Amino acid sequence: MNFSLWQISPVILFMIFIAPVAIVLFSLTGDYSENWLHLYNYVLMGYIKNSIYLVLGVSFTVCILGVGTAWIITNYDFSFKNFFEWALILPLAVPPYILAYTFTGLFDTFGTANNLIREIFDLSRDFTFFPKVRNVPGAIIVFSFTLYPYVYLVSRMAFINQSRSIIEAGRTLGLNKFEVFYKLAVPMIRPAIIGGLMLVVMETISDFGAVDHFAISTFTTGIFRTWYGMYDIETAMQLASLLLLFAITLIIIERYSRRNASYSNAMSLYKPLSHEKLRGFKNFLAFSACFIPIFIGFILPVVELTYWALNYKLDFFNEKFISTAWNTFYLAIIAAFFCSVLAVLINFSIRYKSNNYLKFMSSFLTVGYAVPGLILAIGVMQMLTFIDKSFVSNIPNIVFTGSIFGLVLAYIIKSYALSNSTIDAGYQRINERIDDVARTLKTSGWSLLSQVHLPLLKTSFLTSMLLVVSEVIKELPATLILRPFNFDTLAVYTYIYAAEERMYDAAAPSIAIVMVGLIPIIILTRMIRRSRPASRY
Repeated sequence: MNFSLWQISPVILFMIFIAPVAIVLFSLTGDYSENWLHLYNYVLMGYIKNSIYLVLGVSFTVCILGVGTAWIITNYDFSFKNFFEWALILPLAVPPYILAYTFTGLFDTFGTANNLIREIFDLSRDFTFFPKVRNVPGAIIVFSFTLYPYVYLVSRMAFINQSRSIIEAGRTLGLNKFEVFYKLAVPMIRPAIIGGLMLVVMETISDFGAVDHFAISTFTTGIFRTWYGMYDIETAMQLASLLLLFAITLIIIERYSRRNASYSNAMSLYKPLSHEKLRGFKNFLAFSACFIPIFIGFILPVVELTYWALNYKLDFFNEKFISTAWNTFYLAIIAAFFCSVLAVLINFSIRYKSNNYLKFMSSFLTVGYAVPGLILAIGVMQMLTFIDKSFVSNIPNIVFTGSIFGLVLAYIIKSYALSNSTIDAGYQRINERIDDVARTLKTSGWSLLSQVHLPLLKTSFLTSMLLVVSEVIKELPATLILRPFNFDTLAVYTYIYAAEERMYDAAAPSIAIVMVGLIPIIILTRMIRRSRPASRY
């Protein structure tokens, strides 16, 4: 292997990863059609309002759920605390669109819950006990109870690392327990909360399945309808660029707000937080505060989906389901493998060459995770269309547009950040003296990577693959746009059934997605069990 390849590879990947985003943004410099004028005059403001309502509502709710439960878990002893400590992240296994489908099947006029109430109390068919969920408040509930674990995880870790000395100082100043919480503890972990909240906001604005099912007009539904309804790719790209600029603005604000922030305490000596034993009604309140998010975000959808699957005699595991599951898993494994390999190569290049510009390039390779899947799919589609027209038009039987290649490429760009963070953490545990010895022995870069680093990175590589597999299987908007003709995945399979109001048919693929989504939960659970405060700073 040529020595210069370790310098060239990050540059090549940077160009490939950035190209789809640049193509979307460049559309703003083009001409604006009549469709754009129509959208601008009549519906664009609705997209903006609904998106803002969702972001504000979800942000407020997840802060209450995530920060509140993290504080309770960290500071109090109550019934089943050890269970709730890790179970509070279970809703991450349920994509928002699956919870939306479940809510519809449960709480619609003739849903399971309303039908049960009518049967128990012998009420007329016109009676509805539960309110309608296909609206903005319903969407806020769906997003909040599936995404709050992002805030819970970072808040809990930040609370764990707070010193008891600070809490005691607050009480010495006359602050009660609630004042210590919101005047002292919460402001100290503001950077962590903002970081978790940013992930929630990105997931909210990029979602398509839930808002489409609830018939809420947002940027993602507008982009999809403009593309497939009006067949106007250019206008769809211009809408996508506005959403992308919004996402970039949020990232800049988040980075600026955390610029001078610090997680550390001003105390030299660390004192572990003391846990107050709760009894009676307080114990019940703490239990309920932790149980309700798990019940709504995980237990309820899983129980309802299982009920549909077991009680309605439908031919779930037919040839269509098996072929769809096969499509999903082999795509996910391919994307996960290449993601992990690229992450290893890039991190090795940075370590081997120890060059600042390589680190700079590498930091931009993770941008795909912050780009909504729908926008990324549009950029990839346009990039492949350009390649087909410019370079491979004269080559028979080779077309990149609408192929598996485009789908896998989008998955890699979207999920690379997951692999990079995992592989980077693995490299942090490899002593750099090993590299120094290898250089002394004049070992080539390829030999050092294959014979020394890779054996030490086996666990990190496997973890990276598992995380990417679970992420790819849940991906919906990018798959809808880039999939080849008559090619379905479990997410698309579920979406099609839900769009046709065939909720019972959507149960099997939904359960499969949730089960695979439990993979990163298991990994995170192991991390939580190992997370304990250090003895001193």
